[in-house]
Amino acid sequence: MGRPHGLDGSFYVNQAKPALLVAGATVTVGDRELEIVRRAGADARPIVALESCHDRTAAEALRGKELLVPRTEAPKLGADEWWAEDLEGCQVYDGEHAVGRVRRLLALPSCEALEVERPGDARDLLVPLVTDAVRGVDVDRRAIDIDLAFLDEA
Repeated sequence: MGRPHGLDGSFYVNQAKPALLVAGATVTVGDRELEIVRRAGADARPIVALESCHDRTAAEALRGKELLVPRTEAPKLGADEWWAEDLEGCQVYDGEHAVGRVRRLLALPSCEALEVERPGDARDLLVPLVTDAVRGVDVDRRAIDIDLAFLDEA
C-alpha cells in the first residue's frame, strides 16, 4: 500500500489491479480481513479507504503492507496467462537441459519477463514472456520450457 491520501484514512494503492478494488470487496492486510468502503482515483493510481482506517495516522501505519484479494475474486485468466506467484519458484528447462529457477516476474516496458537464477552463474537470465522465448508453461508440474537459442544463450 502506498502513501496516505488526505486526512480520512484513504491511501494510494501501488501496483494495483483496479478491477479488484471495488467498494464492498474484502481484502486481507496482514492477518486482518477488511472491507473496502471507498474507491476513488484513476485506475493508474487508485485511492482506497478501508473499514477501521479512519485517519491519516491509521493509513500511514498500513504503508508498505500488502493488500491482498482472494484469488476466487480475481477475473479468470486467459490462455497463456499465469499468476506471478504461480511462476515464481518454477524450474526452467531448455528441453531436457535444466537452466535454473524463476526468482520472480518482472514488468518491463515492452513485456513481462522471468528472472531466472542459474546455479553456478552470477548472472540471472531474463526470459521475456513471448512465444518465441517460452515454449510452454506447466504450472502443475512447476516447469517452464524455454528456448535458449532464441535468447542467444545456447
